[in-house]
Amino acid sequence: MGIVITAAATATHTDPGTPASAVDLAGRAARSCLDSARVSASGVGVLINVGVYREHNTFEPALSALVQKQVGINLDYLADPQPSPGFSFDLMNGACGVLSAVQAGQALLATGTTERLLITAADVHPGGNAAADPDYPYADLAGALLLERAADPGTGFGPVRHYGADGADGAFDTEGYLDLDTMGTAGRSRITVRRTPGHETRAGELAAAAVASYAEEFGLDLDRTLVVGPRTTAADGPQGLTGEPHTAAPVLGYRRALDGVRPEDCDGLLFVTAGAGSAACASYRPQGW
Repeated sequence: MGIVITAAATATHTDPGTPASAVDLAGRAARSCLDSARVSASGVGVLINVGVYREHNTFEPALSALVQKQVGINLDYLADPQPSPGFSFDLMNGACGVLSAVQAGQALLATGTTERLLITAADVHPGGNAAADPDYPYADLAGALLLERAADPGTGFGPVRHYGADGADGAFDTEGYLDLDTMGTAGRSRITVRRTPGHETRAGELAAAAVASYAEEFGLDLDRTLVVGPRTTAADGPQGLTGEPHTAAPVLGYRRALDGVRPEDCDGLLFVTAGAGSAACASYRPQGW
């Protein structure tokens, strides 16, 4: 029994008069995803949020709970009874967060813990406007994927595999942190993102090595496989997007792959994510391919 994507959606910050909110963007992407699948919020049993950067550098409570409230997923156990109570949690693994959530979702769906699982990925500058900070590289952007079981075992995700850079050189070539020496009284609206020279080359090399290892382990024919990521750019996203997609990049890449012309003899996808010295891969065969 395969685990398939039944809907995918993205959301961007469109009102320059208000600060960007990861909770709002994730909620919008999630609702759009559910609307596309014609699934009510009460039909989702688990929500996993994988975004890293959020408004005001909020870390408690878990943003997943705030997104769950925003979407309206099982807010009252008595008024909205389900076979099992819905729940949510944050899972932070940087650029590889979506595939880490897919891996967790495979276990939850395969064991019948839930019938549907929603993944949200949203990043915003803590000050509310990524475009106003020239040193912050990421876009104010969210993505959402709705997963469920499919009867056809030949469709859906293959195993998720994680890979690390050799040695410590590439492990921390990208860091996001609060600089306590310079934050002053405006720490809730500031973030420092440090990327060492050559980080893009190292990430690309790590991604290529991960693809080769994954293909060898599972006998994947790369000539018949469309690779999704990891170099998704703002040009691949919604109009007016400023900055690089971060945790939502796999959602953008997936939508672009399905919306584009399917290459001849291509019968599957390979999700690849890489950043900060780690990479992840997962094969995927959409329904109907």
